[in-house]
Amino acid sequence: MKKIFYATIFPFLMAFHSCTGNDITSMQNAEFAAAISDTSSVILIDVRTAEEFAQGHIPGAINIDVKADDFKNRITSLDKEKTAAVYCRSGVRSMTAARILAGAGFRVYNLQNGILGWNGPTEK
Repeated sequence: MKKIFYATIFPFLMAFHSCTGNDITSMQNAEFAAAISDTSSVILIDVRTAEEFAQGHIPGAINIDVKADDFKNRITSLDKEKTAAVYCRSGVRSMTAARILAGAGFRVYNLQNGILGWNGPTEK
């Protein structure tokens, strides 16, 4: 009976696990700042609205609104050899974006508390 259970459930659990953040690393400020400093291997993505982005963002970030209809289409043009580093206002939307990016084959860094908790430089 155990063999049948594991043969049936195990593949499902492994598939579920790989879709829920296997390639996502959530980071606090210092670790995130260090990770995004290597601009040759990281794409920094602000997943807030264009209006929020214009109010201030981390230098070097590109703006791709996770709630926009074309979000999934826009990320297909990004280099999957690079790690996607994402942030939003508080960390909720960026985790949604992180899951989508990981599902599309990216390795992802997520800024845990978003730009509200960011103590590094910003620009407008």
